[in-house]
Amino acid sequence: MTPAERRALRLYTLAWWLLAPLAVLRLLWRSRRERAYRLLLGERFARYAGSCATTFPAGAPRLWLHAVSLGETRAAAPLIEALRKDIPQLRLLLTHTTPTGRVAGAELLRDGDAQAWLPYDLPSAVTRFLRHFRPQMGVLMESELWPNLAQACRAQGVALVLANARLSERSAARWRRWPTLAQAACGGIAGAAAQTAEDAARLRDLGVRDVLVAGNLKFDRAADAALSARGGAWRAAARRPVLVLASTRADHGAAEEQLLLDALPSRLRGRVLLVIVPRHQQRVPELLRMLEQRGLRHALRSRAAPDGEIDVWVGDSIGEMPAYYAMADAAFIGGSLLRLGGQNLIEACAEACPVVLGPHVFNFAQAAAQAEQAGAARRAADAAEVWRLLLQWLDDAAALQRARAAARAFSASHRGAAQAQARWIAARLRATPAQR
Repeated sequence: MTPAERRALRLYTLAWWLLAPLAVLRLLWRSRRERAYRLLLGERFARYAGSCATTFPAGAPRLWLHAVSLGETRAAAPLIEALRKDIPQLRLLLTHTTPTGRVAGAELLRDGDAQAWLPYDLPSAVTRFLRHFRPQMGVLMESELWPNLAQACRAQGVALVLANARLSERSAARWRRWPTLAQAACGGIAGAAAQTAEDAARLRDLGVRDVLVAGNLKFDRAADAALSARGGAWRAAARRPVLVLASTRADHGAAEEQLLLDALPSRLRGRVLLVIVPRHQQRVPELLRMLEQRGLRHALRSRAAPDGEIDVWVGDSIGEMPAYYAMADAAFIGGSLLRLGGQNLIEACAEACPVVLGPHVFNFAQAAAQAEQAGAARRAADAAEVWRLLLQWLDDAAALQRARAAARAFSASHRGAAQAQARWIAARLRATPAQR
């Protein structure tokens, strides 16, 4: 590292030490609704005494993969499956930041694997973490760049790469404001498998070496027949067309659900079942208040099946998103009416569910553009146009069927990233000496 990078890293670390107590308080605050946030707090600082975390067995290839939350963990599933086929004796450490990611990750573990929280990006914590688990190689999913972690991996000879890497122009601009810190983070990254050529160019511009374009793992996630069947049963119970508002979000006091409900055409009431699935389950009470204020009859997924007596069915479950899409005629994908960058539209298309997107999709720009070009997606400027575009599909059965076919074809045509990225990672893992 250059002297400037060392200075930037020291300032960054000082900021982390000052903010660490607030980070713990935030976990405790969030644990009021999700108790798992307070579990194994010591792991957030790489303290494993009395923890369920275990070290790897000796003599097997040891790979560490970090998937922040539920979306990244789901994306990692086909990659992990492909890696296990390539390296049957593989032992895996999965780390996460959120409880939903950890719960989903537990389903991917086998005997001899391990799971833990990723520690905060403090030099002492990340060093203890690496010495405890001794991985040969680390894989960070999507957009995780942590300066101290990257430098600790470099110091201990742990090859660190990005898989399914994406970096929006907005995120890249933030890193460019701190070029020496960006170099400290990216200089410790040995390579990246980027989703798109645009992602690859931005990563190279920040200093990541050996970047290739390998596609998006989310296209490779296998369909869950049980969830698809569950969605079909829900649709039959609804006894009318179904529109899903998926992964809706709030930001700085504004809520996408509020924007959409305020613009809801009166002629939709009684004609369709509206299913709202907020991105964050802790916002369900807020959503219920919105529905009550507007006199909309509603029920929770956790308490009642959909029926012909309600206006809105609230998806308060985790892990059933494919089922919600399977029951839908079409869907709106949230995070896109507000400047939040959008959410994953691929999962909807895999269930032959065409989608409407808002104007802000910078986190999934290429996938959104490709889906729109394929006829699987439409773009709306505001909430009123979201409803207008959804109604166009409901009013034209032939157009809706074409859009549904286009969504399925779009999803199928972009598969293959899991095999490509698994081969790339496996080659690096084989070339990396085991940690002692």
